[in-house]
Amino acid sequence: MLAAMPDSAPSPLSSGGTSPRDGGDACPGTLRLHRADDGALARVRIPGGVLSADRADALLAVAGRFGDGELHLTSRGNVQLRGLDAECGGGPAELLGAAGLLPSAAHERARNIVASPLAGLDGSPSLGGWLSELDSLVCGSAAAAALSGRFLFALDSGRGDVDALGADVTLIAEGGDCLLRVGAADEVFRLPSADGPRAALLAAELFLRAARDSGAWRVKDLPDDVRTALVRAVGATAGPVVHRPRPRTAEAPTPGAVTAPNSSTPATTTAISVGVPLGRLAPAQWRLLTETARRYGNELRLTPWRGIVIPGPFGPPEPSTQSAQSEPSTRSGRSGRAAEALDALAAAGLITGPDSPWAGVGACVGHPGCAKSLSDVRAEAGAAVGPVGRLPVYWSGCERRCGHPHGEWIDVVVTPEGHRISHVRGEHRAPRAVVRNDPAALASAVSEARA
Repeated sequence: MLAAMPDSAPSPLSSGGTSPRDGGDACPGTLRLHRADDGALARVRIPGGVLSADRADALLAVAGRFGDGELHLTSRGNVQLRGLDAECGGGPAELLGAAGLLPSAAHERARNIVASPLAGLDGSPSLGGWLSELDSLVCGSAAAAALSGRFLFALDSGRGDVDALGADVTLIAEGGDCLLRVGAADEVFRLPSADGPRAALLAAELFLRAARDSGAWRVKDLPDDVRTALVRAVGATAGPVVHRPRPRTAEAPTPGAVTAPNSSTPATTTAISVGVPLGRLAPAQWRLLTETARRYGNELRLTPWRGIVIPGPFGPPEPSTQSAQSEPSTRSGRSGRAAEALDALAAAGLITGPDSPWAGVGACVGHPGCAKSLSDVRAEAGAAVGPVGRLPVYWSGCERRCGHPHGEWIDVVVTPEGHRISHVRGEHRAPRAVVRNDPAALASAVSEARA
């Protein structure tokens, strides 16, 4: 049944094993929806953020037929469909299943896998084999069906981007080997690359055993002694220990053209990267992205930073390219397939260069979509958009701060006393100001904090 259920109600289609937690896991999926003020919400897991053009079409069809027509990107590279009718029944699940977006009813909320979006495109190794194998292993494990909808796997190409996101189990490519990290532990385990996905699944299954008494949903929620014992248990089945602290900052792909270095020929433009203002895509924008992907490589990669990478090939970069990783948007008349695609996407309102005032700006859904939000933070973020800041900024309508970034950012939280602005760096928070009922002062304070 796809009707919206109470947050604590278990889904008969989502249960695949005995959950070790006492309370219900309220994390939404496509088979159990979340009730929001703007209608029911479905979260569609997209492992690694990788979508074919046909599957992207299917998502748009479901959003248009059953929801508000828009597609909302999440901080895990997934898609949320909002405004769904609570009486829509099994229609969305039927369409998503036919498109291959719902391979296992028992595991649909456990398929939480993020991957480096530029893997195989910027000179780093491809992660496609890891991704398909890990997803298959998770969906084939009866135990993994009991994982919380919050438990997260990360596949890092060696750039350190998704390793910094605080996943529960992380695989890091390094040469012909891989490194396995459990939680935020500084110690990782080296093992052959081919053994990585199975070792990641085993670590998740060992977590479930360790969490039975505490009811923890994630590795970081385990008591310290239990977490230490879990890391040791994983190490006993893995390889040698390597000291590798987790990166503090997760860097999103720079908007623009992505190029890969080549020792024998000039670098080629392998992909284009765009940001999505506030992660919200109108139907026309989604269609344009899908058409662009179909024209050049038939693939879209949704990023954990609410952006989209479209692999090419797009051909050689323009002579004025100044970076081996990213070429600025080319609205000044330069030619080339990447430039043409970026120009069209920029005209549609997407972020195609680091100079966009929307670069680094994020927000939760806010009021009126969320009953807990104290303000329409999306509208406030739009009104406060100004010069590009050194630090990203994230607006939250309440203290829950849903979807906030990792690393270092400016945190704007609405409280009964006003908008609290803080500088967050890892676990440290430095309060800067509280602004009350003054939009101009708020915009000025945020701009100053970002600088």
